Amino acid sequence: MSHLNALLSEVRACTVCEPDLPNGARPVLQLHPNAKILVAGQAPGRRVHASGIPFDDPSGDRLRDWMGISKEVFYNPQQIAIVPMGFCFPGTGKSGDLPPRPECAETWHRKLFNQLPNIHSSLVIGKYAQDYHFSQPKKSVTQLVENWREYWPKQIPLPHPSPRNNLWLRKNPGFEAELVPLIQRRIKEILAAN
Repeated sequence: MSHLNALLSEVRACTVCEPDLPNGARPVLQLHPNAKILVAGQAPGRRVHASGIPFDDPSGDRLRDWMGISKEVFYNPQQIAIVPMGFCFPGTGKSGDLPPRPECAETWHRKLFNQLPNIHSSLVIGKYAQDYHFSQPKKSVTQLVENWREYWPKQIPLPHPSPRNNLWLRKNPGFEAELVPLIQRRIKEILAAN
C-alpha cells in the first residue's frame, strides 16, 4: 500500500501537460488495491476540476443511477476505482469539452492498473476510454454498447452519462431498458461478495 500511496502522490503532483491546460493541473482519480469495480472515464469536466471530486456533476448523478449505488459506495475507493483517460480538465471546445490529454495514459495508466488486482468489472465510458480499453478495431460507442454481450461481464461499454448525451439515449432506448438493470445486478453481486 505504501507503494500505491507514493504513486498516487506522484500522480496528484503531476504537471506534465500543465502548459496546455486552461485551468492548470489538478489530477482527479480514485484508487485502492481492494477496488472491485473500475470506472474508466474520459476526463474531468470544469465542475469536477473545481471540486477535485470525480463525477461530482450531473454526469456522476446519472452514472450512479445506472450503477444503482449511492454516493457513499461510489466514493469508497476500496469498492470503486475511478481512472479517467485524462486526469485534468482539458478545456472547452466548440461542442463540449476537449479530448482528454494523452499524456496521462502514456505516463500513468500502466502503473496504476497494475495496482488494481481485484477488478471484477470495468465500466468503460465514452469513445476515448473505449478506444484505449477495448482491443478491437475502433468501433463506435453505439456499436460497442449494442454488442455489450461480447465483453460481459469483464468490460461493460457505456455511453457518456452527460446530459449532452440525451439524444443518444433517446435513439438507443434499449441501453437503459435492457443493459442498465443488468449492470445494477452485476454491481450489487460484486459488492456483496467478499
